[in-house]
Amino acid sequence: MKTFAGRTAVITGAASGFGLETSRIAARLGMNVVMADVQQDALAKAAAEIEGLGAKVLPFRLDVSKAAEVEALGAATLARFGAPHIVFNNAGVGVGGLIWEQSLKDWEWVVGVNLMGVAHGVRVFVPMMLEAAKQDPSYEGHVINTASMAGLLSPPNSGIYNATKHAVVTISETLYHDLSLVTEQITASVLCPFFVPTGIQQSGRNRPSDLTEDSKPTRSQLVAKAMTDKAVGSGKVSAAHVAQFVFDAVAEKRFYIYSHPRALGSVQTRMEDIMQLRNPTDPFAHKPELGVQLRAELRQVD
Repeated sequence: MKTFAGRTAVITGAASGFGLETSRIAARLGMNVVMADVQQDALAKAAAEIEGLGAKVLPFRLDVSKAAEVEALGAATLARFGAPHIVFNNAGVGVGGLIWEQSLKDWEWVVGVNLMGVAHGVRVFVPMMLEAAKQDPSYEGHVINTASMAGLLSPPNSGIYNATKHAVVTISETLYHDLSLVTEQITASVLCPFFVPTGIQQSGRNRPSDLTEDSKPTRSQLVAKAMTDKAVGSGKVSAAHVAQFVFDAVAEKRFYIYSHPRALGSVQTRMEDIMQLRNPTDPFAHKPELGVQLRAELRQVD
């Protein structure tokens, strides 16, 4: 996709992080911007900023895990701007901890947002994009789904997050192949960021009350949060950088989008484990001190 001006972008998780930064770029490129987010106050502030950049904005408060709400977003987008040209299924949340300590509510919340949010975005918007392509030979569309390097690896102490992000990678790869079977006008990408300051480590602020645990977090969950806060907080690549990577990929029709290409060495090691029938390589082999620290903290006796 080479032309952005006058076209429409739908962005979930648009009030912060990658979503807000891509909204800023879309506005500067002259696009209409549909900004969807679960946090009403943050969304209102973000939408006002993007309107201030001269863009036509449709703010839409929704929980992406709710099918009916994403369907309503699709209807509102179609009514206001017509079929979108870019759909960025970006909203995401995270929890950490040993996988057997994750509760049913943890699974329901993270799977609902990270996995079903993407699934709803695909099933709602791709059909209208295909219809637009059928009606207009000059139409171009692109779907970007936010996964993670955790969708290409299996880091310990973050099992639910890993599972959902692996799912998003394969959904995106399948979407890419499926689209290629029926059209040349629409394609897809998957975004696999590593540790980037986006605010996802505070995603619990938007956790629905009916999916919130009353019990205190376990040691592994506290350790996971502390380590994630430290890793994300020290990240050198910003959300603004990643947003630009997204638009570069759309312009080039490039599928895989990485924030930290050097992390692909760990992906190669995992693939070699699989191909050579090796047991999974120690994820801390390159930084053994982190593995020592994590094991020591998890093996403490209360």
